[in-house]
Amino acid sequence: MIMDDGMTVLNERISADGKTRFQVVAWKQLEGSADPRLAEMLFYARQTGVTLKMLRISLKGAAARIEPGALYFMKGKLEMEASTGGGVLAGLSRKFLTGESFLVSQIVGNGDIYLEPTFGHFLLEELRAVDGGRIANKGMFYAGTGGLTVSATRAKTLVAAGLGGEGLFETHVHGDGLAAFFSPVPASEIEVVKLVNERLSVDGNFAVMRAGSLRMDVTKSNKSWLGTSVSGEGFLNTYEGTGTVWLAPTQVPYQRMASGAGIQSLMQAVGIPGQRNNRAK
Repeated sequence: MIMDDGMTVLNERISADGKTRFQVVAWKQLEGSADPRLAEMLFYARQTGVTLKMLRISLKGAAARIEPGALYFMKGKLEMEASTGGGVLAGLSRKFLTGESFLVSQIVGNGDIYLEPTFGHFLLEELRAVDGGRIANKGMFYAGTGGLTVSATRAKTLVAAGLGGEGLFETHVHGDGLAAFFSPVPASEIEVVKLVNERLSVDGNFAVMRAGSLRMDVTKSNKSWLGTSVSGEGFLNTYEGTGTVWLAPTQVPYQRMASGAGIQSLMQAVGIPGQRNNRAK
């Protein structure tokens, strides 16, 4: 879909009551190439499909909450207010337990809100209170409708907190409404795994988000400690029950490519005899 203002809508979600619309919009082409160095970077960005994008939120007598500092500009009959998003204790728990901000910015009224441009990626989700919301990695929550609550949730066990790679507390977004999450990889590279009274085991911490209805724990890859030690897998993050898990399988390869080893780190088999298992945990 091409917009009249020369931008492309990559993804959108509309709330059940029709009062709120979230859109990920992108510039079709960046042409600010007066500087030759910038022109070179823009050329390679176009060749690889990298786009500059922003989140646009349209309100019709509704409210949206965004992370402080995320606002770029807004148009319409809109009013902004700062809030703790559920009280002082709720704000403190977000700040010190999950790394989210203490205050949230709530915008109410009729109009359009544009958040800061980024080359990053977004996931747009419709949340229902009945499914327990979403538990996401720290810093992923970006914006949501006014009816959502953002709080901290504690790992079920200290073992899960220490070995799972996510820490003792994670961000829990719940309630009825729309939410935008900042994704480490493009939405097209997210693997959405739906479980129905099943178990999913992941070797690493690239499960970026899960339904609040699922139980998360860390388990041995083998029933015996000896089997675990020789298998090369160690411990696995496990998700059990009925719900959805969002995996970012390409996150680890991108991290390795950006490291000092570069793309050569992906040019050999992982875990073969005589070589070090270098999968990121």
